[in-house]
Amino acid sequence: MVYLVKRSLATLATLLAISLVIFAIVALAPGDPLSEFASNPAITAEIRENIRKSLGLDEPIFLRYFKWLWAFIHGNLGYSFSSRIPVLDLIFQRLPTTLGIVGLSYFLSVLIALPLGVFAAVKLNSWLDRVITFICFLGISLPTFLTGLLLIFIFSNELKWFPSLYSSTLEVRDLPSLINQIRQSILPIAVLILYQGSSLLRYVRVAILEELPQDYLRTALAKGLSPNQAIRNHILKNAFVPLLTLLSLEIPGIFTGALVTEQIFRIPGIGSLLIESINGSDTPVILGITFTYAILIVFFSFLADSLYGFLDPRINIYYD
Repeated sequence: MVYLVKRSLATLATLLAISLVIFAIVALAPGDPLSEFASNPAITAEIRENIRKSLGLDEPIFLRYFKWLWAFIHGNLGYSFSSRIPVLDLIFQRLPTTLGIVGLSYFLSVLIALPLGVFAAVKLNSWLDRVITFICFLGISLPTFLTGLLLIFIFSNELKWFPSLYSSTLEVRDLPSLINQIRQSILPIAVLILYQGSSLLRYVRVAILEELPQDYLRTALAKGLSPNQAIRNHILKNAFVPLLTLLSLEIPGIFTGALVTEQIFRIPGIGSLLIESINGSDTPVILGITFTYAILIVFFSFLADSLYGFLDPRINIYYD
């Protein structure tokens, strides 16, 4: 309990420091949120200055930071400079698409990586282990923009199986529209599965290999447990402790989107919203997305630390 209290206080201090750094970087970054008005002859310099004052951009940076932080604590992420829509509404507009693509790809990556990682570790140095390891290194080494372009070229331009771009106007109302929705989601999901699944599978394989030589496994086998029972009842539980950190750090990405993949396939998710906001110097949207992402990372890291003791009681000695 003492550890959890200390960890909670450290988490709050970390979030406060992160918020300060993020705000300073965004506020001091080059670019003017009102630059789009500069080419409009109907908007004079005086009007632009009045708009700047109405947005609070003329105030000192430390005062703007405290106002933004206080509003964020109360659930007010501000308004977009470009669209004048609340930032929270913009995020919720894009969130379903991001969860549908990124969330599903991560779920499938976990389903694929866990059994294949265990199988590759158990069948160490077999031809199947070598094939799985080769695919893993290939998936990790190739950047997502390259695999995305390759899949578009092969399956969209040449074979004509799937569309190359994601249609944001498609509404699922019947079976044909559902099929179209599935078809346009296959390529981006495949890109993310190759990258996420390869990374996760490699960690699973290494974690299982570290547990196989342990004495407790020999004891379990000597007591009459089958290899499958020993893996299921003992190895997986111990191997999942280091994997929990990896999983906890990957989960926030489900809510914030895949920047490169969403740009390649023109998916209207949160990742593409962040890129659009950076290009347009829309600081409220940038701050809202990046700090929300930071909160998710810190929260899931704290959650993983809290669960370590339940997965392995031996870790509790470090919590006293």
